[in-house]
Amino acid sequence: MLDRALLAAPSGESMMRHAVPRGFPPRAFTLILVLLAAWGMSYSPTFTTAAIASPGLAGSYAPLGFRSGSPDREVTVVLDPGHNGAGASHSAEINRPVPDGRGGTKPCNTTGTATNGGYPEHKFTWDVAIRVRDALTVRGVHVVLTRPNDAGIGPCVNDRAAIANRAGAKAMVSIHADGAPPSGHGFHVAYSDPPLNDSQGPPSRALAETLVETFRAHGFTAANYIGSHGLYPRPDLAGLNLAQIPAALVECANMRNAQEAELVATPDGRARYAAAIADGITAWLNSSAAASGNRRRP
Repeated sequence: MLDRALLAAPSGESMMRHAVPRGFPPRAFTLILVLLAAWGMSYSPTFTTAAIASPGLAGSYAPLGFRSGSPDREVTVVLDPGHNGAGASHSAEINRPVPDGRGGTKPCNTTGTATNGGYPEHKFTWDVAIRVRDALTVRGVHVVLTRPNDAGIGPCVNDRAAIANRAGAKAMVSIHADGAPPSGHGFHVAYSDPPLNDSQGPPSRALAETLVETFRAHGFTAANYIGSHGLYPRPDLAGLNLAQIPAALVECANMRNAQEAELVATPDGRARYAAAIADGITAWLNSSAAASGNRRRP
């Protein structure tokens, strides 16, 4: 408040008479006024805020040239880390039938697979999901997880879709790893087909295709044993069938393949998978927002 009071004081002899303490040199006081005025202009709150908020100063990530920020301020994404840590010891619960979304039933859940060295799929999916969540949160995306930890049972596959539908999310991505014959290698991305609603048509396929693109951009190869060029449309996944929003399921690797088993079991390998998923989700969000005219301007 000092600079405002001084700058508002009368000028000339009146200013000197009312503002300058007795014995204080008038020329020195004038110099102080000039310096205070310059300080107030250089350190205005508007200048500081604009510099911090400038998109030109924000971080970015490499793949596909998309911005690091989400297309709007309230976007929500659901991440579904497959399986759960206590499923194997509660077979009755995870084997009970639940709706599959196409008029039939299937088990509530499964225990998942593991590497030949004993590293379990549920642990892999949880670790990768947390890394993806953290990356998306930094980019301004609100993330909902279908399970709170890696020590529980379920939720059932139909409940995972219900969580995503209730969240009002833009998309759901389920994170898994496969347990195929050891000769098979590579990732693939599944989506519900034939579609049961509008979100499961072109939007889900576009989400799956974008994830394939970012996996390739991160140096991963498409599966050589299933699907076509990294895409695998299928009708039997209840979590995808029951989703009312765009949804895809990523099988990051074959855990029974020796080379990929080594990769999924290391922190650096899981970080690579998480980066590919996070970049794929971000790219899809930005392209979807651009198509609808809601993309934020840089």
